Amino acid sequence: MTPFTYARAADVADAVRHAAAGAGTKFLGGGTNLVDLMRETVERPTALVDVSGLSAAIAEDDDGGLRIDAAVRNTAIAEHRAVRERYPVLSRAILAGASAQIRNMATLGGNLLQRTRCTYFFDNEGSRCNKRSPGQGCDAIGGFNRNHAILGASSACVATHPSDMAVALAALDAIVHLSAATGERSVSINALHRLPEDRPDIETALAAGELITGVELPARELYAHSTYRKVRDRSSYAFALVSVAAALAVTDGVVSDVRIALGGVAPKPWRAWKAEGALRGGPATSDAFLAAIDAELADASPLSHNAFKVDLARRTVVAVLDELNGASA
Repeated sequence: MTPFTYARAADVADAVRHAAAGAGTKFLGGGTNLVDLMRETVERPTALVDVSGLSAAIAEDDDGGLRIDAAVRNTAIAEHRAVRERYPVLSRAILAGASAQIRNMATLGGNLLQRTRCTYFFDNEGSRCNKRSPGQGCDAIGGFNRNHAILGASSACVATHPSDMAVALAALDAIVHLSAATGERSVSINALHRLPEDRPDIETALAAGELITGVELPARELYAHSTYRKVRDRSSYAFALVSVAAALAVTDGVVSDVRIALGGVAPKPWRAWKAEGALRGGPATSDAFLAAIDAELADASPLSHNAFKVDLARRTVVAVLDELNGASA
């Protein structure tokens, strides 16, 4: 392991001040992903700034939305009454995401910034990976790629993003608040993560030294009619083959509003904009749901071992929307 220094941030200003002092600095929250990567020498920070002691509050906005600080533990978010009642998709996604022990340690900010679980990415000794070492190549493309992307990938990288929480937040139009020594700004959750294109090592829109300080959930009645479904190889502690976060509002048999995001199929949480556009103003039927997701998946590019994900995504989206439609009837 590369030697590193350690500092515990007193507040956000202290954290970003430390980060601005060196290019090799990483923020440490619960450590459930970063520490593993350091052990495997995939990550080699020269300095760690511990931000786990920063504000960990869930607060009501004036308009009825929620502001969740980045240091809030996943378990606390999933169990919060306002989250369970107004944003059930988020609570269910977190509970589907990992073991109870990990949920008790992991933080909101760290969850959003966790890196892929691609086995070639973790194999620092024997595998080529452009995400880990730009220009090296991608062994997953011609290798065992059952868990890899069918949407949004490139010739440089086919890894998927592992977060369940981020998929739910993508469906909820969450706003991510950032802070750096140069000031504060906000970005949409759907703009936070980048597609790989020719630079898969650049995974987010964060600038050097920027810290996620919190996430804002807008207040919309639609979000109370939401759910999350995760399809995986085993029922506990497995990453998604396909997951669906969705919210649906139906008025007199017509889709008045809808949100759909997919996990396990792309290098970032995949917001199904085409499917949503096809559904709004149309009939709330299984056939319409199927046609909409088929439009979304028309550009899918399955690999040698994961073509099954296309049909799995189709069937899962239809099942989730049928469930929400039945609940709203």
